[in-house]
Amino acid sequence: MTVRKKKRFIAGASCPKCHAMDTMMLFLENNVEKVECVSCGHQMVQPDQQVSKASRASEQVIGVFKPE
Repeated sequence: MTVRKKKRFIAGASCPKCHAMDTMMLFLENNVEKVECVSCGHQMVQPDQQVSKASRASEQVIGVFKPE
C-alpha cells in the first residue's frame, strides 16, 4: 500500500521535462521525499546515498527535521 503525506507545492519551480512553472508538488511516499509535476507526471526522487554524498565533509549533522 502506498502512503502519501503532506502534499505541498514548490513556488517558482519549473518542471525539467515539460518546463511548466509552479506545477511541482513535494510529498512523502513511504517515508521517501518525492517531487512530481502535476502537469505531466514527471517524478524525481533523491535516494539516501545522494543525500549523504551532498553533505559537506567538514560539517556535522545535529539532527534531521522530519515534519509529521
